[in-house]
Amino acid sequence: MADIDLYRYFLKDSIRKTIDFHASDQSRGVPAPPLEEQVDQKLPRISLPDRKSWRPVLQETDIVDAISNRRSRRNYSDAYLKVEELAFLLWTTQGPRNPGNQTPHLRTVPSAGARHSFETYLFIHRVENIVPGLYRYLPFSNELVLMYALDEQSKNKLSRAVFGQGFVAGSAVVFVWTTVPYRMEWRYLQAAHRVILLDAGHVCQNLYLACEAIHAGTCAIAAYDQEAMDELLQVDGKEQFTLYLAPVGKY
Repeated sequence: MADIDLYRYFLKDSIRKTIDFHASDQSRGVPAPPLEEQVDQKLPRISLPDRKSWRPVLQETDIVDAISNRRSRRNYSDAYLKVEELAFLLWTTQGPRNPGNQTPHLRTVPSAGARHSFETYLFIHRVENIVPGLYRYLPFSNELVLMYALDEQSKNKLSRAVFGQGFVAGSAVVFVWTTVPYRMEWRYLQAAHRVILLDAGHVCQNLYLACEAIHAGTCAIAAYDQEAMDELLQVDGKEQFTLYLAPVGKY
């Protein structure tokens, strides 16, 4: 099969007919992998506002207006995001629909088999009352974990990792989604990887629409230096790696 045909084959669901799903780890009785990666308990944490706290801060936005106004925005002001606005954006992209209950797999975005293979990282530049740094979002406890503070060296590394796309540095926060493929492979084997990419689209479109609701903008980015970005996020590049990113800022 020529290379171009191989890559097109990946876009099709034909592979499903070639897989013995009885051989999946799920079918063999292997426990499901956790829907949230472990975190170093020594790292500082920030509790985020819950839905009751951030809802009053938001202006009512008609869904038709949000969809009509949706566009890729690359020009951002120097304004800070409110922490309530950030909490809202995180909830819309990976938050549990019903926090605190026994269905953490039911989130605000669809996912194949509700397997949710993503982790959300944030390069925070300008969010009120939050020190600039790399953070990881913990959706089940509604917290941010500070991985490390941003300095000039790490900012320069981020710029190089996105091939110098200048609007990234001008954003208030950069959303970066990694994938943990085994969460999907556990059930779907070789059919997992196509649906992981489809799921990424669901997540980022929610971010686009949620940004319009707070008069902010975003621009999805799929062009980055894979190894450099994985190193910045401190992930291994095999069991977990960068998949997609999107800077956000006021306009």
